[in-house]
Amino acid sequence: MFNRSAPADTPALHVFAENLPLREPFRIARMAFHHSQVVVAEIAAGGHVGRGECEPHESDPAERDRAMAQLWALSGRIAEGMDRAALATLLDAGPIRNALDCALWDLEAKRRGRPVHALAGRPASAALPTVFTLGIDAPGAMAEKARRMAAWSRLKIKLGGDDSARDLERVAAVRRARPEAELIVDANGGWTMAVLRHMAPALAGLGVALIEQPLAPGRDAALADYASPVPLCADESCLDRGSLPAVIGRYAYINIKLDKTGGLTEALALADAAEAAGLGVMVGCMTGTSLAMAPAHLVAQRARFVDLDGPLLVGWDRSPPMRYADGLVYPPEPALWG
Repeated sequence: MFNRSAPADTPALHVFAENLPLREPFRIARMAFHHSQVVVAEIAAGGHVGRGECEPHESDPAERDRAMAQLWALSGRIAEGMDRAALATLLDAGPIRNALDCALWDLEAKRRGRPVHALAGRPASAALPTVFTLGIDAPGAMAEKARRMAAWSRLKIKLGGDDSARDLERVAAVRRARPEAELIVDANGGWTMAVLRHMAPALAGLGVALIEQPLAPGRDAALADYASPVPLCADESCLDRGSLPAVIGRYAYINIKLDKTGGLTEALALADAAEAAGLGVMVGCMTGTSLAMAPAHLVAQRARFVDLDGPLLVGWDRSPPMRYADGLVYPPEPALWG
């Protein structure tokens, strides 16, 4: 609970966890899950509340509880007026720092009466086309879902890596169902180099625009001498600016996720650094609510690929939610964030 005995201008931290049911089971290369575990940090001061959301782990309650404990342990520093710069020196990049960093941005915006984009020196956000993600399933089931999501012109297809022929059937089925759609495939690090060499030409033939994280993190060196017929995107292999040098020359794009970067502050800096290095930008998400998508939406204004469909996968959302319509995700209302 907030410390109601403290002066009204003294920042007070409140932390809570939520178990979000998914609309339907969701399978990726590593696992299948039915719920998403998120943690919310709220910082209250001067009659305003700033909020941030993170996902410490998809399914491990112990990881969630550790994140909660680490957040609560910073209550004293929050009360002392810790800012984003100080936060970056206290915590490594990751979900916990993300929740606090985004809450501090939101609180500053509300206290100063200025939107976050203005505080960050960025133009106002516009609606963006986002992918809709198809979890691993039978090819026919994935094709049917692709047909149902006809309003979404961009689709992301999760692939398993244990059966290349079956994975190609999945992509081919979706392509037949949606010949006009832009397709991304995501292996979640489940392939070997041999599988990538086999899959990439076939995926190019199916008109796939991007292959996300084909190899497990730490095994990227093999990509240095590989000319992929489909552009490759680093996800788990690129966490923040510290990991950026290792992906240059191996990937064409990086996927920026705020739970990896440790918040909006580092995400904006990473986008700048990636562009300076000649890399393209994708902005992605975990399976969270509109509160987690809102700060990512600001980073996504400069992205070629946008994957902010988390609220479309969970069973309920914040109020007011971000608006999703006709394949677009719209900027958040200030009452939600920013």
